[in-house]
Amino acid sequence: MRHVIFGGDGFVGRHLAPKLLADGEEVVVADIVRSDLPHYRSVRYVRCDVTDPASVASVGLRADDMVYNLSAKMLSPIQVRAKRHEFFFPVNFHGTEHIIQAMDRAGAPKLVHYTTDMIYGHTVTQPMTEEHPVAPLGEYGWSKQKTEELAAEWRKRGMSISLFRPRLIIGPGRLGILEKLFKLIDWSLPVPMIGSGKNPYQFISVFDCAEAARAAWKAGVPDEAYNLGSLNPPPVRKLLGDLIRHAGSKSILIPTPGWAVKRTLDLLDLLNMPIMDPEQYLIADEDCVLDVSKAERQLGWVPQYRDEDMLIAAYSEYRAKKDAHAVAAKHVPAE
Repeated sequence: MRHVIFGGDGFVGRHLAPKLLADGEEVVVADIVRSDLPHYRSVRYVRCDVTDPASVASVGLRADDMVYNLSAKMLSPIQVRAKRHEFFFPVNFHGTEHIIQAMDRAGAPKLVHYTTDMIYGHTVTQPMTEEHPVAPLGEYGWSKQKTEELAAEWRKRGMSISLFRPRLIIGPGRLGILEKLFKLIDWSLPVPMIGSGKNPYQFISVFDCAEAARAAWKAGVPDEAYNLGSLNPPPVRKLLGDLIRHAGSKSILIPTPGWAVKRTLDLLDLLNMPIMDPEQYLIADEDCVLDVSKAERQLGWVPQYRDEDMLIAAYSEYRAKKDAHAVAAKHVPAE
């Protein structure tokens, strides 16, 4: 079988492609960029801009293709309010629409598509199962929710579409908002928490995400949605405290009144000076823990990575890059 990965040079795709190659499968990576990763020696690359229907059509989908849509605009870099819709929707929604339309023309019925847990909005019931009410808090969540509605329509027409709703994905090559945290810890500055820090915070490893996509293919691409998150996430206070100790930092954790911080961030957002996206800070002190048991029951997928280990690994990568830059700077000749 041929596997076509839209957004295959991105964060999850660059780990999914080698997995499929190891299974002896044929892999096509369709993306707007091409990195120099080793697996490109064994995959076919097609330059593709998912916002352009003609570009998607040029990939040349076939009826027996297994298709993955991993293309997306994320919450980093932070966008000002007025630009969020035009930033997220062309790729996240219209890009998905173009891919599904191309699949339909080719007669390719199987799609694995990544959305986000941010379609849920505020925590209503916990732990959050896939039946949790949907109420996105911003354009990113809405752009992803609209793709789920699109998937529901195409399922009625005979497509098999597996949807994945991950928590914050971390792993090699992506720091995002964590970089701000790591700088505070590096400089031994106070680390403010939104709220008391007693609520848990849940990540999901990029490696676990790639394995989930593979598991959906192996299971026949069920017409279902699946949460993706770690098991037994620790409280924010413990998660950050362990990182500070690991880093040998003198930073201290500062609990804050969650409501006051959120209103301050709301004001900064209103003034077009956002520090965080509302979809991040509005739920920061809530118990947003995804129940991932459905994926285990139906796909045999179980997350392998702990939140504490993932965060420390991300910090170690940040430090390694910073140290490498420092060494490189020392070797720049004087002019």
